[in-house]
Amino acid sequence: MILEMTDVCKDYYRGKIPVPVLKEINLKVEEGEYIAIMGPSGSGKTTLMNLVGCLDVPTSGTLKLNNVDVSTQTEDQLAKLRNCFIGFVFQQFHLLPEMDARDNVALPLLYAGVGLKERREKAEEALKMVGLEERIHFKPNQLSGGQCQRVAIARAVVGKPKLLLADEPTGALDTASGEQVMEIFSELNRQGITIVMITHEPSIAACANKIYHIRDGVLTADR
Repeated sequence: MILEMTDVCKDYYRGKIPVPVLKEINLKVEEGEYIAIMGPSGSGKTTLMNLVGCLDVPTSGTLKLNNVDVSTQTEDQLAKLRNCFIGFVFQQFHLLPEMDARDNVALPLLYAGVGLKERREKAEEALKMVGLEERIHFKPNQLSGGQCQRVAIARAVVGKPKLLLADEPTGALDTASGEQVMEIFSELNRQGITIVMITHEPSIAACANKIYHIRDGVLTADR
C-alpha cells in the first residue's frame, strides 16, 4: 500500500475555535494506481493534497506513505520523504524564470545532492520523455503554457518518485495542451508511477482508473 489514510481529520483555527476542513477521510491507494479526486472550490481537496504531500499533518487519524506514519516524522524526515518519494505538479508551473528548462528540471536533484553533470544528464532524459528535448535551453518565457507544464512534469519525475501528486494539472491549459499532458500522465502510470490527481473537470478525471469525490470535507468513492 503506497498511501493509507485512516479516519484522518484536519482542523484549522479561527481564533480558539476549531474549523473542521477534512472529516474522517479513509483512503487506500495501492502502488501503480491512478486515482482522481473531484470537488468544488472549498471542498477540502487542496488540504487533502497538502496532507498527502507531507506539506501538512493531520489533526487526528493516521496517514501512512509507503508504510511510514507521517505524524512520527521530523520536519527534516518529511522533507526527505517529499524529495525522494513524491513528485508534485501544480496548476501554476512554479518554474524559475531565470533558469532554462534543463536547470528547472534538475532542481530536485540539486537538493538531493546530485552532481552537476549527472543531474543535467537526468534532466535531459526527463525532458526527452515529455517531448521537449529540443527546448532544453529555453527559459519559461520562451515556452507555451503546455510546454511549461511538461517541463514541470519532467521536474516532478526526474528523481524517479513512486508517487506523483497533480493539483489541477490542466487548469491553466487549452484543450489540446491538456490532452497532451494527460497522455503523458497515462504513460507515466503505465511505467509504474502511482498518480493521485485533483481536478474539477470530469473529462480529465475520466483518464484515471478510479474517481473519488470530496464535498464539505467528506470523501466518497465514485459509484
